[in-house]
Amino acid sequence: MVTAMRRRGFTLIEILIVMTIVSILVSIAVPLYQKSVIRAKESVLRNNLFTLRTVIDEYTFDKKKAPQSLEDLVREGYLRQIPIDPMTGSDKTWVVIMEDALTSVDQSEPGIYDVRSGSDRISLEGTPYSEW
Repeated sequence: MVTAMRRRGFTLIEILIVMTIVSILVSIAVPLYQKSVIRAKESVLRNNLFTLRTVIDEYTFDKKKAPQSLEDLVREGYLRQIPIDPMTGSDKTWVVIMEDALTSVDQSEPGIYDVRSGSDRISLEGTPYSEW
């Protein structure tokens, strides 16, 4: 008596269908993941800018003059360290905006008035990060 051997496994068509479904799901998931990563970085950037601007104002109010560099904020204990710009990945790329000598608190020594991101990329809103 000859018994027929049954082969177990998937056919080529079944594997192709599964691979097609997986590739469709991946093509949908990857862009959503990338946007969520960018949104998270934008949120960190907003928070870092708010913190830096608040600390610059506090320093200016306390010392009666604006800081000359971001390192002054660390040296005087207003920050533990300069935050990293999440769009550039460095704490050295912040763009500082110096105050006008005529409108500064201490006219003999104008200092930092504002700080912006050093990134040249555009946000999900359509505005450059360097304008935030």
